[in-house]
Amino acid sequence: MTDAADLTASERGRILAKAAAFEPPAITTADGRRDLVGLTREELVTELAAIGEAPFRAKQLWHWIYHQGATDFAAMSTIARPLQAKLSDSFVIGRPGVATEQTSADGTRKFLFRFRDGQDAETVYIPDLAEDRGTLCISSQVGCTLSCRFCHTGTQALVRNLGAAEIVGQFMAARDAYGEWPSPKGETPRLLSNIVLMGMGEPLYNYAHVARAMRIAMDGEGIGLSRRRITLSTSGVVPMMDRCGAELAVNLAVSLHAVTDELRDELVPLNRKYPLGELIAACRRYPGASNARRITFEYVMLKDVNDSLAEARALVRLIAGIPAKVNLIPFNPWPGSAYETSTPAAIRAFAEVVMAAGYASPVRVPRGRDILAACGQLRTDSARAPRGVAMMGSMP
Repeated sequence: MTDAADLTASERGRILAKAAAFEPPAITTADGRRDLVGLTREELVTELAAIGEAPFRAKQLWHWIYHQGATDFAAMSTIARPLQAKLSDSFVIGRPGVATEQTSADGTRKFLFRFRDGQDAETVYIPDLAEDRGTLCISSQVGCTLSCRFCHTGTQALVRNLGAAEIVGQFMAARDAYGEWPSPKGETPRLLSNIVLMGMGEPLYNYAHVARAMRIAMDGEGIGLSRRRITLSTSGVVPMMDRCGAELAVNLAVSLHAVTDELRDELVPLNRKYPLGELIAACRRYPGASNARRITFEYVMLKDVNDSLAEARALVRLIAGIPAKVNLIPFNPWPGSAYETSTPAAIRAFAEVVMAAGYASPVRVPRGRDILAACGQLRTDSARAPRGVAMMGSMP
């Protein structure tokens, strides 16, 4: 007889196998040089050994790549010039190319990053309005497979997964743009102080590359972000939530948006596979969830769809006992969307019910709407290339 744990393990295997069909391209340039960004420490040692260099060189390179932000071996002053030239012959330190860049009236900045094969993904920097810090919203896929009804990204078919180099590269390229190298070491947080995996795509459907990228971001001898400054948002890929909690233990945000399976099946079609009962049970299992590290439930406010007081009360019952906060997100319209934003009065009344039950219920202030950079508005024109067709992009 197969038990629940076996079924979960089997489902995780199926998810990872399916992800393989959307693998990113190899991290090599047209002239055959290997990109060092995205490699693990062990892989970096192996690459250096292949050109006859000792393991300690990997630690040097790691520091220059992820702490200093170097993109040119010639800038690595602790490495002798002959070795700099040797490294340049075999390797590159890549970045996504900036195809376009827009800045909102509220200071939000949207990058359209172009990768080596010509595909694009959007990344958004959201400055804190009260302090000199902010959050970078990073994409994990080109397009998305979930087709959430209220989300613009969901209207773009999944093209491919982003590789670890492309995921962490979004943060590194944003740091380039803001001049924020080297990495801080405990001093006042920089402008790019937090990462949220809330851009294009479902991070848990690209778990292997996301996990590798976040381990690099959290490495204390490199970028050095605390896991408390990283939030992964999922629509509810239940089997991978358990693995993410066990291996990464970053903050968790759950795109909830409905309190009944009937409505959530419509708004978030993934619910048909992992219904609310399974999703909430996975949230209760998530390690480290506490009053200090609450799970965030994201709830987009759709006029006359999910914004009644009865639904607010049902939401409180649904998450009872989970250390959590509820982010209420006024719907951000996009061309062709079928929904309207709840009225301010309806949002306030909904929030009051949730707060009266003891849950923080901030209403997210829409940021970057004028450049389609707000929650649910990201989308690119990328399309999946025919099998066997290579494309050249801007990433070196």
